[in-house]
Parts: sequence; C-alpha cells; structure tokens
Amino acid sequence: MINGVLLLHKERGMTSHDCVFKVRKILHTKKVGHTGTLDPEVSGVLPICIGRATKIVEYLTDKSKTYDAEITIGFSTTTEDQTGEIVEEKKVEKPISEKEIDAALQQFEGTIEQIPPMFSAVKIGGKKLYEYAREGIEIERPSREITIHRIERTTPVTYEDGNVSFRFTVLCSKGTYVRTLAVDIGKKLGFPAHMSHLIRIGSGDFTLDECITLDELRDISEEGPVDEHLVPIERALNHLPKWEINDTLASKVENGAVLPMPDEFAHFAEEDRVAVFAPSGRCLAIYMKHPTKQNLMKPAKILSQDKQS
Repeated sequence: MINGVLLLHKERGMTSHDCVFKVRKILHTKKVGHTGTLDPEVSGVLPICIGRATKIVEYLTDKSKTYDAEITIGFSTTTEDQTGEIVEEKKVEKPISEKEIDAALQQFEGTIEQIPPMFSAVKIGGKKLYEYAREGIEIERPSREITIHRIERTTPVTYEDGNVSFRFTVLCSKGTYVRTLAVDIGKKLGFPAHMSHLIRIGSGDFTLDECITLDELRDISEEGPVDEHLVPIERALNHLPKWEINDTLASKVENGAVLPMPDEFAHFAEEDRVAVFAPSGRCLAIYMKHPTKQNLMKPAKILSQDKQS
C-alpha cells in the first residue's frame, strides 16, 4: 500500500479532479484525494493524499496558500480573470505611482471580508455559483472572512494600450479568491481590473520546487516504488502541535481512547487539533478537546492503518 502526500505541480487546463483520476490510474490505487480545488486555468502546488494519508486531507486543506499573481488594471471580466468576457473598461490615462499601488496593497493585509465570485464552486441554495453564472443568473452572495498574511508587489508596473499590469505575491488563508482580490485592488485604485495570471507557489510549507508533474510521476512509477517521492504523513502534519506519548498510551490511542488533557494543551479551543506521535515517531491520530467532558481529549481522526474514526 502506498501512503503519503504527493506534491503535484498541477498544469494549466486540468481540474483538481482530473489530477486525482490520473494519479489513481498511474499508481493503481483508489485511495487518492486532493487537498483543495485549484482552478483549471491555475497551475502550481496541489498536495494529493494517497492511501492512509487520505485521512488527513481536511488538515492540509486548512493550510495557508501562497500565490504569484498578475493583475491587469483597465478592464474587468465576467470571471474576474483572463478567461472571461470584458464587462467594464476604463483606460488608465495617467500613470499610477508604485508608491500608490504599494499603499493600496497594504490596505488588504489582515482579516478582511471578501465576496466570492459568481464563477466559483461555492454552494448557495444547494447549487454551485458557477452553475447560476452559466445560466446568466447573478445572485446575492454573503461575504466571508479571510486573512491576508502578506501581500507585496514583485515587479515594476508596466503600461500597454491604456492598461496597467504588475505581479504580486500573496500569502493568504484558505478560501481566498485571488481573482476577487485583484478586482478589489483595482477598485481601491479607482479602476476596473482582473487577475491576468496566477500560480500557486506554496501550500503551507510545501513549495513549488518540491513538486513533480504527472509525467514525472508516470516515469518514476515505471522505474520502481514511488514512496521516496512522497511526503510522509508525519511531515505533512508538522503545522499541528505535537504530542509524544509512551507505548502504553499508544495502544489506547489506536483504539480511540479518551485521554486526560496535558497541561500544555489546556488552552485549546474547540477547533484546535494536536498530532499524537508514538515513540517510534509514527503519527497515530489527531486529537481534540473533548466537547462535553472537561480536561479530556478525544480522537478527531485515528490514522492507524486498520482503524477508522
């Protein structure tokens, strides 16, 4: 059984589900799941969980993401990116200073409200927004809270045919639409805008230079085992607090036991999680604060090969 996280360099033109289907076919295994949708027109880091690692999908989905984006100011589109039809146009007749642009970008740092785009997979009324959009229906979308940890311009500002373009990197929380961020940056500067290019260069601490393509995965699998090219579950969960236990407790954890909460985790909120490790260094489970029993912890997910949670 193959277990671990494949760091895939997703190519443009493919959906995340396409990638899962192809990985299943290449590795001849059904237990494969991606860690968050990456739009077909966007390339970059897509961690894919295989085997036992499919149990940790939700914890990798929660990780922050880093993008290398390009914004074009001067016109907006139906999809908020380069694939849509122009809906508003306003040429930039006077140069926008880099200082003004940088100041505008900084105003987005921190926790902000964002309205998801119509062309997105967000569900409202049991239907995905892009399904409404394809029918020409625009509906009211509730805003949601996202966090921009860092955003900065990375190239000089260029001008062409009354349009302004520049690239920027952004480190943001899950659920952030960089397309919408580009539109909002344009609005802040007084112009319609859209995202003209996007690459995901990081997912948590996974970076693009660690990734392999589907073609590379196919070549590797034909030569022999792929395990050494996968990230172990233990490393994939290194963003969680670590709880090292003894062998006696390890057998209890594998059976889903409720355990006393160590003092170091007494501050835990309901949504907090801790990765529980055996003396061997193997991650056995993810534990959480017990919802009803004070000073106790219960398993949120058991990761042992033959256990379910």
